[in-house]
Amino acid sequence: MGEQLAVAISPRRRPRRSQVWLRMKRNRATIFGMVIVGLYLIAALMPGSFTDYDPNKVDPANALQPPSERHILGTDEFGRDVLARILHGSRLSLQVGFLAVLIGMIVGGSIGILSAHFGGLVDMILMRLMDVFLAVPGIMLAIALVAVLGPGMTNVIIAVGVYNIPSFARIARSAALSIREEKFLTAARMMGIGDIKIMLRHILPNSIGPVLVYAVLRFGHAILLGSGLSFLGLGVQPPTPEWGAMLASSRNYIRTAPHLAFSYGLSLSILVLGFNAMGEGLRDVIDPATVR
Repeated sequence: MGEQLAVAISPRRRPRRSQVWLRMKRNRATIFGMVIVGLYLIAALMPGSFTDYDPNKVDPANALQPPSERHILGTDEFGRDVLARILHGSRLSLQVGFLAVLIGMIVGGSIGILSAHFGGLVDMILMRLMDVFLAVPGIMLAIALVAVLGPGMTNVIIAVGVYNIPSFARIARSAALSIREEKFLTAARMMGIGDIKIMLRHILPNSIGPVLVYAVLRFGHAILLGSGLSFLGLGVQPPTPEWGAMLASSRNYIRTAPHLAFSYGLSLSILVLGFNAMGEGLRDVIDPATVR
């Protein structure tokens, strides 16, 4: 009996790391996304390696200059180097995306696992609460939270993180429900293992895959939402280089200096594309049903 319980309580067999890595190398979308995100990470960590210009140094004599050998992407309305501001702005955008998704994943994932494990009244109360948040458009919820907390990078991260909680709760609940009746969980309950240990040792490790893939996909959305709040003047305030705020200021020069809006918008779009491609590729790699 003890041997049968020991076998039953062992988690479902997962692909070896070598197999997962082999699938990743064969998946072009994953490699494409990882290359893009990797380049942005390098630029965010070492912006000085790509340009010597100070992103906040004002040079009115060279304002609104088009791209040239001296300024690869031109200058803005204050003569500041556009490339330098984009590189330093990528650091803020990545911080907002990472921390906001981390908040949503930890809080929302915990709610989803609790809901799936206990079920019944707990499940109904938690999921109806998540439905209330999901019923509010994301940008409206984020604007309301920032309006209450005040503008600034920290409050933008909190607002975007709270917006991500319900969707992560749904994903985590769905993944946990799919394994709730597995034999190894039934055996764990029969052996008298407590709820906390079951959730941490068995449910969490076996349901983390879909949550991580969804987290990668949410990175791009979180960055877009954070930039959108800054575009509206509710996020990072000038002169700090932030893509949304810089894109907002470039509207006034869309005819005379279109390189500003083009550079800021393209930088944001490429990063979001990279995260989306990486997330889609990881989903295909991790999901055994997609492997041929």
